[in-house]
This record gives sequence, structure tokens and C-alpha cells, in this order.
Amino acid sequence: MMRTETKKKTLSIVKIGGNIVDNPKALKSFLNDFHQLKGNKLLVHGGGVMASKMAKQLGIETKMLNGRRITDEETLKLVTMVYAGWGNKSIVATLQQIGCNAIGLSGADANVIPSIRRSPVPVDFGFVGDPDPNKTNTTFISQLIESDMTPVFCAITHDGNGSLLNTNADTIAYTVAAACSRVYQTTLYYCFEKEGVLRDIDDPDSLIATMTREECEAYKQQGIIADGMIPKLDNSFRAMTEGVSQVIILHAKNLLSGKGTVLG
Repeated sequence: MMRTETKKKTLSIVKIGGNIVDNPKALKSFLNDFHQLKGNKLLVHGGGVMASKMAKQLGIETKMLNGRRITDEETLKLVTMVYAGWGNKSIVATLQQIGCNAIGLSGADANVIPSIRRSPVPVDFGFVGDPDPNKTNTTFISQLIESDMTPVFCAITHDGNGSLLNTNADTIAYTVAAACSRVYQTTLYYCFEKEGVLRDIDDPDSLIATMTREECEAYKQQGIIADGMIPKLDNSFRAMTEGVSQVIILHAKNLLSGKGTVLG
């Protein structure tokens, strides 16, 4: 008798950037669309814009390198308060308002996303974590999803030794997507304030509709892809290598239509 494989359930993992999180009207519209996504879903959010504004108000210098924040001890306290506190719980409260039973989490909760503090060589990013999909607690995530809850992850992880770590939200989305792809047929959406990957960052009509890894490397060499888009694309192709079915980079307003840059 031939054995038939059990078809995996689908899971949409959506990452939303700080520019949308910091805009109440845009965020509410996006969360309404997110709620309408069919099937199982999970949200990962940033909050860098909000954190930078708060840092300025408190007189804490914001240091960035290649689109990534350098996190000293005071900055770690600040981003934890913003990401895991106000930002995360505001999103959860809005989702509850529109009928989506969400639960807000950091990577420290239930040891769901442990990380290793990044090596100070060649650049010391401070209290910054690099998570590993193989160590992500997919059992816990699945239990939440199968209980009809929608996990909402902020960009904070931990090292297992009592220290919280600031972690790039794109990286968290990749990590969770790669881990969950072993259990679910997973699609990863990176939503932000552009139409997708653009040939000309100032021209929304210059959308690159599809992109291979080879094309991505060529665009990097040409300077078409730079700054914060580099880690986003690197994480996207890593996710596909590790089992994620599809990655789409798109404007938050296009989540339901799926119009953006489809990687393949």
C-alpha cells in the first residue's frame, strides 16, 4: 500500500515595518487587512521609527550602521519599552478590537526565540541578538496557532542568561518563517512603505515584479539595492533556502492583493 503524505496547513507570516507602526491610521488599515488574510497567520513588527523619536526626546543618541541600530545598555532599555511594551500591546489591542484574538510576545516569552549575542568583531553592535531557526520553539507557536490565537512578535529576543537582546525584525520574521516551514506551508510577507523592491527608490512605478538570487546580487553591485533593503533580501533568500514556500516584499496597503516583488 502506498503511503500518502499529509498536506501541510498554510501559514502566513507578515512582517510590518516601523514607519507603518508609527502611523495610527495606516496601522489600523493594515491590521484590518491582516485580519482578513485567510488561514493561519502570525505578525512580526518593528518599531524603529518610534524608538528613534523616543530616544531623541530622552536625549539618547541613535547610532546606525548599514541600516542596523547599535544597541548600548540605555538603548536596549528604550527599545524594549517601545517594542515589547507600547508598540506590541497597542497592536494587540487594535487586533482585539477588530475581532482577531492576538497574543503579544517577545522572544524571551516561553523561550520561543533564543538568540546569541552578536560577536563584537568586526563591528560591535552591542546588545544585539542573532537567532537560530533550529532553536525556535515551533511547538509553542503551533500550540498558539492551533488554539486560534494570532501570535504578534516584537523585535526583542534573549540569550538564555538573563539578558534581553535587540534583534532586527526582518531577521525575526525570517527565523520564525524558516522554523515554521517544517510544520506549515509558509509564505513570508515583508510589508513596508514602498511598493516593493524598486529600480529607482523615488519612482513607485519602477517596481521589480520578480527577482532571483542572482539578479539580487547584480542589483547590489549596481547600487540599486542598498542600505536596509540588503538585510531584508538576504533574509528572504535564506528563508527560501530553508523551506519557506514564497517570499513577497510589498507595500502594506497591498497585503491582500499580494502585489509587490515576488522572490524566486
